[in-house]
Amino acid sequence: MKKILLTLVVTVSLLSCNSVKNVNTSNIANAATLLSSLSSNSTVQQISSLFSLLDSNKDEAISSTEAIGSVSENFNVLDTDSNSSLNLTELTGLLELLK
Repeated sequence: MKKILLTLVVTVSLLSCNSVKNVNTSNIANAATLLSSLSSNSTVQQISSLFSLLDSNKDEAISSTEAIGSVSENFNVLDTDSNSSLNLTELTGLLELLK
């Protein structure tokens, strides 16, 4: 129940932001749902799917404005090369944070 509520809160919050008005909101909702379902048993494939959903401008990187939930909360930890964006390899670090 907490995961569903968190997903709804994140989605509503994102929809209210002007910076995401041009973003496919179904991708954000799907990303929020996938993110809330991740656990220590999650796979790199699930992280890859999350990456595709979050990379709204399809530049093969997730910026801090594209990040949501625990990705946003841990952005600086995941951004191991400190270039202000996450590549797929860096995002897979999320699996370690879930353990």
